[in-house]
Amino acid sequence: MALMDIGFFSESLGMAVHCMALLPHAREGETLPKRQTLYLLHGYGDSYTSWIRKTNLERYAAHHNLAVIMPDAQKSAYTDMTHGGKFFTYIADELPGKMRAFLPLSERREDTFIAGFSMGGYGAFKIGLARPMQYSAIGCISAGVSNDTPDTVALRELRTGGRPLKDTEEDVPASIARAAALGKDAPRIYHTIGQEDFLLSGARETRDLLHSYPGDPFHYIYEEKPGKHGWEFCDGALRDFLQWLSPAPR
Repeated sequence: MALMDIGFFSESLGMAVHCMALLPHAREGETLPKRQTLYLLHGYGDSYTSWIRKTNLERYAAHHNLAVIMPDAQKSAYTDMTHGGKFFTYIADELPGKMRAFLPLSERREDTFIAGFSMGGYGAFKIGLARPMQYSAIGCISAGVSNDTPDTVALRELRTGGRPLKDTEEDVPASIARAAALGKDAPRIYHTIGQEDFLLSGARETRDLLHSYPGDPFHYIYEEKPGKHGWEFCDGALRDFLQWLSPAPR
């Protein structure tokens, strides 16, 4: 695996940014196709380096021949902020094209996935369901479609500034309804959380909402396992998500 810290200018954010990338490399005499790609989103208070520093991601990704892109989103909740950067637009719309220009990544929806931990799990729901024809699978670890805590509530005014949210990318239940209408073309969803996680009630509300759609359009998997909100749980959940996503190395 090649590990890269990629710096470039983001037109959406109007500033220079960085992201981490893991890329499977070909062995001597071998030719790899364009890589399957996971966009992996960090949590509140973390950064684009956190997955590399705090999990066994590189080993897991190597096993599955999977490229992984890890952008930075600060504390934005992956939102086009009223008082801040347009992080939704940057990650949902700008970043995939930039990365495919820089790296040999597949353009095919069936080879493109999005997942995250905590705030990043919420972001994966938000982006994956608002852009359901870009991603064939979504992974949410230790989160739900609403992650309300005192810190996040305090930041809401900076993020949305009281603007109407109905039927925008911020209206995740509406995005779920639109994606469910795609039927068999809706992205698959894997959702897991620890039984002692402080966001457990929100995860269960999300579970009930997704289970309410007849016919299981998302092929939805929900798992509660022993554990708290932290990297120890996240590391195991990441391994399980990648096994669910791609059972056999490609």
